Order: sequence, then C-alpha cells, then structure tokens
Amino acid sequence: MTATGDFTALARRFAADESGATAIEYGLIVALIFLAVVAAITNYTDSTRNMYNTISNAME
Repeated sequence: MTATGDFTALARRFAADESGATAIEYGLIVALIFLAVVAAITNYTDSTRNMYNTISNAME
C-alpha cells in the first residue's frame, strides 16, 4: 500500500472510533452529578448553620 493509502485507512479508522467520545460523555455525566452533590451539601450546611444560629440566639 502507498503512504496515501495507509493514511486514508488510518483516517477512516480514527473517524469511526467512538470510544473517546463515550469517555467524554461519561466524564460530563460524572461532573454534573458531582455539581449536584456539592450544591445539595452546600444547601444542607447552610440550613443547618441557620438552625443552630436560631437556637443560639434563642438561648441568649
């Protein structure tokens, strides 16, 4: 095969390979789940902090 034929075959295989795209999609899904967890924890800690501040102020 010629160098051009080798390059063409390599380019076709590269274009057909979708494993990298799948890995990126899974990475994006994990990132979105992580952000949701961080938001939930932040909301929980803020509400807990407010609860203890209310209790503290009532005891003064």
